[in-house]
Amino acid sequence: MKTIYRITLAVILATTFAIGASAQFRAGIRLGLNVNKLSISSDMASSDNRAGFNGGVTAEFMFPGTGFGVDGSIMYVHRTDNYVNYDDGTSKRVNKNCDYIEVPLNVKWKLSLPAVSNFIAPYVFTGPSFSFLTSKRAVSNAAKRSTYDVAWNFGFGLQLIKKLQLSASYGLGFTKAYKLLDSDAHAANIEGKNRYWTVTAAWLF
Repeated sequence: MKTIYRITLAVILATTFAIGASAQFRAGIRLGLNVNKLSISSDMASSDNRAGFNGGVTAEFMFPGTGFGVDGSIMYVHRTDNYVNYDDGTSKRVNKNCDYIEVPLNVKWKLSLPAVSNFIAPYVFTGPSFSFLTSKRAVSNAAKRSTYDVAWNFGFGLQLIKKLQLSASYGLGFTKAYKLLDSDAHAANIEGKNRYWTVTAAWLF
């Protein structure tokens, strides 16, 4: 966790430096879809992919002439809890909606080519994401969500006509997003971490 906080601090410092260096700043709106799956720590439970959606505001700082920059967003994210808990040869499926306020912070690099970049410019990005639960913690009598979740995103995208950004990313959850307690009182807690794909479209002004 200390490493995550240090990298996050570095991203914030880079943003501050970008402002001082008269970086190119733009802001806009972002909308998209996400597919979430729990990575569960025990074979006594399993999870399937479930689709959700997200939307919010975004901002970008780019260092002139380098292709490097940072971006950040404040997003409302809707996901679905989905897991199957196995008990004595039987199974119980749980599907519950959950909502987060997510704050992803990324370092970004765009490939700029003369003339061509005015119409299309590919880019890659990576960075931490912090999610704060806004829905209820309780999923069932045997499961609870954590109030926050920390993940690391890896993604790529295309910028079109210098305004529209289409991107796809994979989020690797670090923290225990869910705690599932097996019906057997002697069983250990079963933990789940979020793994998710996100596809978004952003319009920057």
